[in-house]
Amino acid sequence: MKHRALLLVDLQNDFCAGGALAVPEGDSTLDVANALIDWSKARGEAVLASQDWHPADHGSFASQHGVEPFSQGLLDGLPQTFWPDHCVQNSTGAQLHPLLNQAAISALFHKGENPEIDSYSAFFDNGQRQKTALDAWLRTHAIAELTVLGLATDYCVKFTVLDALKLGYQVNVITDGCRGVNIQAGDSAQAFMDMAGAGATLYTLADWLETQA
Repeated sequence: MKHRALLLVDLQNDFCAGGALAVPEGDSTLDVANALIDWSKARGEAVLASQDWHPADHGSFASQHGVEPFSQGLLDGLPQTFWPDHCVQNSTGAQLHPLLNQAAISALFHKGENPEIDSYSAFFDNGQRQKTALDAWLRTHAIAELTVLGLATDYCVKFTVLDALKLGYQVNVITDGCRGVNIQAGDSAQAFMDMAGAGATLYTLADWLETQA
């Protein structure tokens, strides 16, 4: 086992075409993800995935507050975008996309299970009050470096990458394996800048395959 792993962030039905919170062109990440899965498995690297896994009454849902989706407010004292109901536990929308090579995934990490707080990052909730099992798994398996892609660039990918860097991991981001919500124009571009500024290295899939061969 190499000391690097591929982390697929929230490649779920609800974030792809026809989903409750579809990210524009979200489906286009799947070919990139599958190519990286094959590349990683051929080199003995683990493939991991995070999965948004909300209870039906999650506090981040606009429906719980009688407000319009994408409106802004507070949830348990933290700034919150209120989303359409999405990735409800055990729903079709919460499942990983059927075109994703799921058989190659070594471990799956749920997030967003606490109805009182949202959880963009695959490592922590948004208040960093509770950790998922991801960091412990990585340390147990002596993983020091992550290659990250997924949905959405400006939320779950960005905060996963920033937390990974804070935890001391080396992080590579495959930019064409990500797509953003872009509530404000340029949110995804800014997210890539934030990730790079914090220490992540950005690659396209072609760049990665060429430089890492």
